[in-house]
Amino acid sequence: MTFKRSAGILLHPSSLTGKFGMGNIGKEAFDFIDFLAKAKQTIWQILPLNFPGYGNSPYNPISAFANNPLLIDLTRLIDQGLISNLDLENSPKFLDSKVEFHKVEKFKIKILKSAFEILKNKNNVRLYRSFKKFCFKNQQWLNDFALFASLREHHQGKSWNTWEKNIRNRKSTAIKIWEEQLSDQIEFQKFLQYIFAKQWRELKLYANEKRVKIVGDIPIYVAYDSADVWANQDLFKLNKDGNPTVVAGVPPDYFSPTGQLWGNPIYNWVKMQHDDFQWWQDRIANLLENVDYVRIDHFIGFVRNWQVAYGKNTAEQGEWLDVPGEKLLSTLKNKFGELPIIAEDLGALTKEVIALRDQFGFPGMLPLQFAFGDNFVPLNEFPQNKIIYSGTHDNDTTLGWFRAVQNHEPKIYQKLQEVLNSNEKNICRDMIEFAYSSPCIWAITSMQDVLALGTKARMNTPGTVGGNWEWRLSKNMLTDKIANRLAKLTNKYNRFPPEN
Repeated sequence: MTFKRSAGILLHPSSLTGKFGMGNIGKEAFDFIDFLAKAKQTIWQILPLNFPGYGNSPYNPISAFANNPLLIDLTRLIDQGLISNLDLENSPKFLDSKVEFHKVEKFKIKILKSAFEILKNKNNVRLYRSFKKFCFKNQQWLNDFALFASLREHHQGKSWNTWEKNIRNRKSTAIKIWEEQLSDQIEFQKFLQYIFAKQWRELKLYANEKRVKIVGDIPIYVAYDSADVWANQDLFKLNKDGNPTVVAGVPPDYFSPTGQLWGNPIYNWVKMQHDDFQWWQDRIANLLENVDYVRIDHFIGFVRNWQVAYGKNTAEQGEWLDVPGEKLLSTLKNKFGELPIIAEDLGALTKEVIALRDQFGFPGMLPLQFAFGDNFVPLNEFPQNKIIYSGTHDNDTTLGWFRAVQNHEPKIYQKLQEVLNSNEKNICRDMIEFAYSSPCIWAITSMQDVLALGTKARMNTPGTVGGNWEWRLSKNMLTDKIANRLAKLTNKYNRFPPEN
């Protein structure tokens, strides 16, 4: 697929401003698209939209298909007659500076349940028919997810491998019994997915009309405690009790002497090939309804994965397993045509990973925070087929990184001074302009770096639990002055592509 020279911003919808404690896909999201258009940013990169699980991480969702209902805009339900202004008047007081996930969930789900009760009464016949049409169209994944989510709630959040044996093993009689017992909860879960899909479709259409393309994100692995694993146990390496035999991670390296033990179940790639990777075909098709481009997180996993025996405390002892990535991507290309994929190719790359990426023409990633070490190359030698970033969601903000480098990394700091001759006041602007001026096909900047924010605005610190994914924009941060500055840079470095 052809990638045109462009510029964009990385920001998850949960980080937007707005009422009720969390960014959503309502008015503030439309306003953000207007800001992007004014700033001549034609790319909006987000994190996964999926329903998050443990730790509120969008990279650890309970479904690879279902989306996060906490992103639903409640105010738009008023126009549909599903709730009233009165329902929202007594909302709790939320912090403006960060997401309070538990508090948001408690309030929003209560309101959404009231809206569901109104829909069930068929007061809005047209909307009810639209809901049923959505359920029929998406039944392949929606039925399993809705039952899983309802069972998970019934079992007070306990993992599916602790459930009663018959439903754990998906016996048909048990499924039928539970579908009848939890019918109302199941319909509610489907309703949440319907409302999200309806609102997101309208938002994406508006973005595209404003010449803004949306870049989605797809974690290569799925969580063990997910609808995907429970509903497709034969597609993962599990034992007869449903427990993983091996789990994913990466071996020891410079950054971690014991490696990283992620704990995700490993795909049964042999089994997946039997039906031409149908699960992956469905997953990509589902995502491409929501976004224009897809970033594949941990693209290395399409070549090989590090598998560790289940129960180990570290990732030190494991083995590499080859993955049929070429067959998978060829199947997807035959299905969808040229794939709008970005390869997250960070880490220790092998020649096989590079060959697979280049065979399909996927652009890779180049975060600038990694570019000023011993491997530094002159700007004019930066590869064109890369997406250059000031930093990713896993990095510190540029200002926070600069302060750390200034104090603890003299070699990197010296190189920065040779190249940029910058300081704390100007480092974010200098890094953004440096990225824009590069030959790289896209230049993506985090919203935190556009605003020159420090470490407190960091989105995620890998390997930690708590305090992540919470950062939010404050009111009035997105000014015309900032938009105009970005627009000038976009024009200066020819990053505003002509319309098709």
